[in-house]
Amino acid sequence: MSSVALILSSEALVSAYGEPVLGRLRTLAGSLTVVAPGSSWCEHREALREVEFVFSGWGAPRMDTEFLRHLPKLKAVFYAGGTVRYFVTDAVWARGIRLTTAQAINAIPVAEYVVSALLLGLKRFWHYARLTRGMRDFPTERPMAGAHGSVVGLVSYGIIARLVRERLRAYELEVIVHDPYLGENEARREGVRKVGLDELFTLADAVSVHTPHLCETERLIQGRHLGSMRPGSFFLNTARGEVVDEPAMIAVLQDRPDLQAVLDVTAPEPPAPDSPLYTLPNVVLTPHIAGSVGRECLRMGHAMVDEFERYRAGQPLRWEVTADRAERIA
Repeated sequence: MSSVALILSSEALVSAYGEPVLGRLRTLAGSLTVVAPGSSWCEHREALREVEFVFSGWGAPRMDTEFLRHLPKLKAVFYAGGTVRYFVTDAVWARGIRLTTAQAINAIPVAEYVVSALLLGLKRFWHYARLTRGMRDFPTERPMAGAHGSVVGLVSYGIIARLVRERLRAYELEVIVHDPYLGENEARREGVRKVGLDELFTLADAVSVHTPHLCETERLIQGRHLGSMRPGSFFLNTARGEVVDEPAMIAVLQDRPDLQAVLDVTAPEPPAPDSPLYTLPNVVLTPHIAGSVGRECLRMGHAMVDEFERYRAGQPLRWEVTADRAERIA
């Protein structure tokens, strides 16, 4: 039997590894050490020396040389969450430690959130809800794009954007994509049209951002992009706040009340108390809820136990992350 440790935040322990996930893990592990919060791992150094497998989630400790020195037998990390960038270091790859993540599972609720918001955005849902409340009447003129025949622009085409595109096949609209890693042949197979970033913003009735925060993507989306959007267009960001020039976005939204923005991420997060994002009538803020919440978190935990069973059976891991891929994902 294997020596296993759960090292993560107390919240993630309950949400991602609650019963029956924890029960499944207990049946597979010869010994199970629980370290929550993950930052307290130093207090469990003796127990960690025998650990072969780490299960983690939000609140994972930074797995650098010092951390790994105390886990000499560690073979693999199973992460029930999305991004791994904040805790994975070169020391993990140097040791040959395998890493698998529930990022693809966490992408499911994000895609569901995005598609729901896009369809509502194309109906100008938030604009007309606000207008109706203020008028205490129904406006007689209701210009909007609607879904049929509209153009949806996806900025970057990773796991989440691909799920979004798949779900949008049920609607009679066009999907355009900006992603330098997407080839023309693959774009045709996916049924999307590849365009430049400037072109995407001028053509789309609704834009959804799926870009990871990297040095080269910081402030990728500038004020001129948002300012070039069609009248009554919709802007959605569920990726990272840092990929948008936030002061410039605010200036455009102040100048263009016809535009509507729904922001599930900001930079900083949450915004400063005096940020105009709280008061702009054409901005809706949600507190980073697009990803897994509630019972959705258990799905990630189950996925990591599934991966563990594959590992033990000598089968390929379904969601393994390599060093090269870790550099490109959010």
